[in-house]
Amino acid sequence: MARRNDHTREELVSMTLEQVKLFLSEHPHHELSLRKVAAMIGYVPSTLVNVFGNYNLLLLHSVAQTLDELFAEAAVQMDSATSSEDALRKLAYSYLNFASKNPYRWQLIFQHTMNGEQLPDWQSDRINNMTGMLEKLIRDINPTNSDESILEASRVIWAGVHGITLLSVDDKLFTSTPVNGKALIDNLLNTYLAAWQQ
Repeated sequence: MARRNDHTREELVSMTLEQVKLFLSEHPHHELSLRKVAAMIGYVPSTLVNVFGNYNLLLLHSVAQTLDELFAEAAVQMDSATSSEDALRKLAYSYLNFASKNPYRWQLIFQHTMNGEQLPDWQSDRINNMTGMLEKLIRDINPTNSDESILEASRVIWAGVHGITLLSVDDKLFTSTPVNGKALIDNLLNTYLAAWQQ
């Protein structure tokens, strides 16, 4: 077993999150435990508690890492957009593609709970960045709408894209013929964009 001083705190955080990421590439988070993560990096569980605070916060750091990657991938796709409408579409596709490639990491984002603890600012900021990016696109597309309408539209679109993604990733669309998640996103966005242009 490694000792606490064998690695710096930053190295321990990096090692731990890398192992969690590797585990979640093939297994759901409910098969993971503090003891398992500690064993993966050759430390005792109490070391990880000293570094992260508790197992719940360790998982939240993993969620933060996933959100950072999702945000980065979406930003790359949106950089090539030719319009705000195109950027909105690329953002939605990125969401679906990321979840399809990383289903267990993506599921942890929404299945993780704080168990009564306050959400740290560093995580709230990530969530606000993602929702703020969507709100900005909607404001660019429909600048005459009120702040309340933009907020509502952003949440409806996000809920729709999230629902399509969730059902696609879990293969729960229950159709006799295959349905493409991307086509469903196109249907959703086309309907919304057409309504805004009236």
